[in-house]
Amino acid sequence: MTIREHGSQPVRIEQDVVLARQLTRKLASDCGMRLVDLTKLVTAVSELARNTVVYGGGGDMDWEVIEEAGRTGVRLVFRDEGPGIADIKLALTDGWTSGSGLGLGLTGARRLVDEFELDTAPGRGTRVMITRWI
Repeated sequence: MTIREHGSQPVRIEQDVVLARQLTRKLASDCGMRLVDLTKLVTAVSELARNTVVYGGGGDMDWEVIEEAGRTGVRLVFRDEGPGIADIKLALTDGWTSGSGLGLGLTGARRLVDEFELDTAPGRGTRVMITRWI
């Protein structure tokens, strides 16, 4: 895997959720991602960035434009130092929501991307990595 570009975006307040979406839209567009795929990625980012602020107490979105096996992708990692997720199985259950977000939850975000990894534990924070390939 080759990393073409990378950086980090704070996701600590509600306005940062908007900035994370805008950055993702620009990265995906600059890579030539089709509108439907770009929209799916930005929707997943909306949910995950909001979760980072609301449930994780704020954190960061690390981003990379990557190349692997002749394809290009946008990889994003949302990380926080919050309370973590106590019941991962429940959090990954379709239709379950713990609040007033988009209602997509982690499962909705997972369906909108090509790769999804969740690393969390109570008292250890949460790390969610997503990738959308072009």
